Amino acid sequence: MDWLALFVAGLIEIIGVINLKRLAIGKKDAIFFAVLLMGISLMLLSYALQTIPMGTGYGIWTGIGTVGTTIVGILFYRDSKSVLRLFFIGIILVSTIGLKLIS
Repeated sequence: MDWLALFVAGLIEIIGVINLKRLAIGKKDAIFFAVLLMGISLMLLSYALQTIPMGTGYGIWTGIGTVGTTIVGILFYRDSKSVLRLFFIGIILVSTIGLKLIS
């Protein structure tokens, strides 16, 4: 259950960051959703860290958020998809999976 909570926390973080982007482009209602979702994400992260080592849990949480928001940025916000950028995002993804496998 702790790993599921960590995974869901990462997904919710992605949605929270999307709302931060919406706020940055002038959608004033997005602040409510950003704060709410980031709060829920942190609560789930806190729950998961009761049994998952802190460095592992935080690393996986940020990895999910980083990779997820990068994908959303490329697909919906015209963020750069240069080969080097994708290569380094791939390294983050592999590292995140590696942390899970050794824990």
